[in-house]
Amino acid sequence: MPTNTAAWITAKNARLEAASAPYTPPADDQIVVRNHAVAVNPLDWIIQSAGNLAYRWLNYPTVLGSDVAGEVVEVGEAVTRFRVGDRVLGHAVGTDKDSNSPAEGAFQQYTVLLERMTCPIPDTLSFEDAAVVPLATSTAACGLFQTDHLGLRHPAAGAEPTGQTVLVWGGSTSVGSNAIQLAVAAGYEVITTASPRNFDHVTSLGAGQVFDYHSPTVVADIIAALKGRTLAGAIAIGTTSAAACVSIVGSATGTRFVAMASPPVSFDSLADEGRRRFELPRVILRLITANVALQVKSRLRRVGTKNIFGTTLKANEVSTAIYRDFLPRALAEGRYIAAPKPTVVGHGVHDFQHAMDIQRKGVSAAKVVVTLP
Repeated sequence: MPTNTAAWITAKNARLEAASAPYTPPADDQIVVRNHAVAVNPLDWIIQSAGNLAYRWLNYPTVLGSDVAGEVVEVGEAVTRFRVGDRVLGHAVGTDKDSNSPAEGAFQQYTVLLERMTCPIPDTLSFEDAAVVPLATSTAACGLFQTDHLGLRHPAAGAEPTGQTVLVWGGSTSVGSNAIQLAVAAGYEVITTASPRNFDHVTSLGAGQVFDYHSPTVVADIIAALKGRTLAGAIAIGTTSAAACVSIVGSATGTRFVAMASPPVSFDSLADEGRRRFELPRVILRLITANVALQVKSRLRRVGTKNIFGTTLKANEVSTAIYRDFLPRALAEGRYIAAPKPTVVGHGVHDFQHAMDIQRKGVSAAKVVVTLP
């Protein structure tokens, strides 16, 4: 049996510690992957820093992380789509309430994945590039395609234009980069926002128009751009994005709904261990206030809103629509780009805490990745 090592979080708010971990065989609908590259997301340090607010159900010690790319080493009895030796990317769901399993976390050498949340990767795509895809793609897909969010048509090769427009606020983010591509692949026109330095990035992914979110007139400018268009809804990424999207959607013709991929406040201040107990009540108050204000605004403008939980697709048809029916061919044919680009900051399990610290400080049009030998 292989020897496994993981970056454990031993208690709420604790820093990661590299130590041995059990190797866990797959259930019938699972596979085990030997990780070669693992990406880090804001969710990881938010769980670490805001353990009293987010993911209260977690049993410690546990293993964080969602994005893996590696090689299949074992398959469950019901799995027919993969074989030992296949190169794959996958969305690890170990921190989900119904999983709550260290074996299914990404920050280790061997991760147990659900078959329906896994996709083969072509030989032309490196493990580092592939690792940026899973969580961001899942989150974007939940917001765009689940029937309790925007409920858009699924992506497909050669999709006919729908004649409708999707607003993606925060197009250069990891989720935004994938939301643009998924919406375009489903036949929708995309209007997005980004910093001017990232305009070329989002247009290369298929965005039809891009606006500077720093501009004081950005909301009015997007409302004007939507005149004569039918809006299919909006996906909001970033702490201030939802309120702006509600204003825009409330003035547009079409689907009056905003799928929200980010909380309305920042958790950055909770990362400082010395200030955490003083900052926590303030963050909670800001969170309550911001949510109440957003709900009042959305009701006044008759705009529906819902938070995205990026793993809910595992329980519905969107998981197979993306990971089985769309991504494999789209990646192999170059119709879907692994975006944003990876920034490798470490080369072993012991580097995951360092990678989380870098991600928390902020990256632009990039994703922090750790490789594993």
